[in-house]
Amino acid sequence: MTGWPSGAQAPSGCAALLLFVLSLCALAALRARPGPGVRRARLLLAGGGPVGGGRAGSGRAGGGPGLAVRGRLGEWAGRLRRVARERRELLCLPVGCAVAVLGKSALPLIVGALAVPLVRRWLAARERQRERERRESAVIDMCGTVAGELRAGRQPGAAVSGLRETGLGPGWPAVPAAARFGGDVPDALRKAGRRPGAEGLQGVAACWRVAVDGGAGLAAGLERVAAALGAERDQREDLRAQLAGTRSTAVMLALLPVLALLMGAALGAEPLRVLLHTPTGLGCLLLGGLLECAGIAWTQRIVRVAEGPGKTNGKEREK
Repeated sequence: MTGWPSGAQAPSGCAALLLFVLSLCALAALRARPGPGVRRARLLLAGGGPVGGGRAGSGRAGGGPGLAVRGRLGEWAGRLRRVARERRELLCLPVGCAVAVLGKSALPLIVGALAVPLVRRWLAARERQRERERRESAVIDMCGTVAGELRAGRQPGAAVSGLRETGLGPGWPAVPAAARFGGDVPDALRKAGRRPGAEGLQGVAACWRVAVDGGAGLAAGLERVAAALGAERDQREDLRAQLAGTRSTAVMLALLPVLALLMGAALGAEPLRVLLHTPTGLGCLLLGGLLECAGIAWTQRIVRVAEGPGKTNGKEREK
């Protein structure tokens, strides 16, 4: 197969890839570089000797240079894992670099660099959806907890003021503070319910207002709110399970071109050379990329419409 790097070209391509990965590691280490106080504390705990004021021999007596090197390598590995978790979209760069080396073209690297903001946006949208679902579950748990406290005989203010860490976001601490110091609890609940996923707090505020003004049972109202939110969550999970087949089909169709490229390379057809170094291949690559993006966007639109308007309204409210 002549399409793959061979001979003297393979070491140069591997060296370029290794140099690019090492540059990413160095950039990550510079961004996560600790201060001098943190480094002194780590050296003190690793070497077992004094730092900064002792002799050079006393620092080596604690563990020797081998222990310091291992500690440094572990520190770099931890930074790299942390950056990989926090900046997963940067994985597009080494993937694009690898394809660029194999295809002997800079186009995959450019495409990988352009894909970084798109992948970052997609990951941010997924994280927002998870936070929304966590807040919704936290509202249901809060309603059940407060209703149980009220059934046990506690006052509403005392039941709410004991809830500190509920996972409802930065607006929640004002609610127990208002309940503890005689503030406007319904207003604090409405403000905390403006965040996506915490909309159920609006219903809790209405139940609180009715219970205070009209003397109605607050526990029964909270149980109804929790039941309504739980039913909505179960319906959404059921719909998501029904749409799992559609999502998996879309993913499989999106990965078919990659499988075709691998099969072509295995048969010796040199698909990367044809796609990246011939006008016909570039045209097919452009047309295929546009069709791929259109298919993914159309599938996402179908799934979003099937899930209902609640998800779109949550995004608009967050903006």
